[in-house]
Amino acid sequence: MSVETVDYSWMHEQISAEQYDAMPEELCRNIEIVDGMVHLSPKPTAYHNDVALHIANALRAAGRPHWRTTLDVDLRLRDIPLLNRQPDVLVYKADTPRDRRLPREAVLAVVEVVSPGSETTDRLHKPLEYAAAGISFSWRVEIEGGAPIVYTYALDETTNTYRGTGIFEDTVKTDLGFPVEIDLTDI
Repeated sequence: MSVETVDYSWMHEQISAEQYDAMPEELCRNIEIVDGMVHLSPKPTAYHNDVALHIANALRAAGRPHWRTTLDVDLRLRDIPLLNRQPDVLVYKADTPRDRRLPREAVLAVVEVVSPGSETTDRLHKPLEYAAAGISFSWRVEIEGGAPIVYTYALDETTNTYRGTGIFEDTVKTDLGFPVEIDLTDI
């Protein structure tokens, strides 16, 4: 009986955008790249996915026909050193080709649903990265303890940082260039 060894050395070296683009999609599905280094993403719970899907569907309905939404797609924020993230929900221009990765210029908003293992990244690092990339809106959804709480932010283009625009517990009622109303009690 033989035991095969898997070579994970590539996970300990900085990779380029070209190397990442050559990787199989199945491998890229569960990783993000930060400063060229591979970071494994925690596997979401069913409730996490339900919340993300509910928000994505509501944003899709509100933004039609000019905007689309998608879940867990590569978002290239920077080429050197490589910075790829996979927000839980993306709102992007409807005329954008639906490829493996969406260009950051096409993205209007990102939504991160905070999970165990991603708290610091979702609360601190990703908002700074999304703001630096010029993404107009960012939402953080806290789900620990039951019903989701949505924190909404808009980009301040003079400082390239986000400013809070609301905290919503039962219903999200805001604007992304189109009116948005999401019943959070229906998840």
